[in-house]
Amino acid sequence: MGEQHTVKFPQEVLDEYAALGVDLPALFSAGHLGTRMGVQIVEASAEQVVGTMPVEGNTQPYGLLHGGASAVLAETLGSIGAMLHGGSSKIAVGVDLNCTHHRGVRSGLVTGVATPVHRGRSTATYEIVISDEEGKRVCSARLTCLLREANSGN
Repeated sequence: MGEQHTVKFPQEVLDEYAALGVDLPALFSAGHLGTRMGVQIVEASAEQVVGTMPVEGNTQPYGLLHGGASAVLAETLGSIGAMLHGGSSKIAVGVDLNCTHHRGVRSGLVTGVATPVHRGRSTATYEIVISDEEGKRVCSARLTCLLREANSGN
């Protein structure tokens, strides 16, 4: 978890933020919670966000991946997609998250893939599929984010 990791962003996104004086790859992370949980963003665009998270350290008392950990991964990936869809003038704020947990995982790495269901002017909804290392679906989630003006003061 301590190694350097570079996220792949589309060049037009990098250019948009660079024009504002923001080095997006240097700034970008999964946030403090995501960092503590070992979330790594592998690829990020408005069309698809891919990230991984270790099961170890993110389990409930029975030794299974905690459902809340899956929710953190799902909300992180969906929020990143919504933020990239909204662009540099908007911020994405999660307003609805639901998760269906299909199977337990005791070890290894899970991978989440967020893809858009709806990308509008004021909201964005992403479906997030979380799978184990064998490609078996662990969790299906859906996140809707409100897209607010970045300079709205709230």
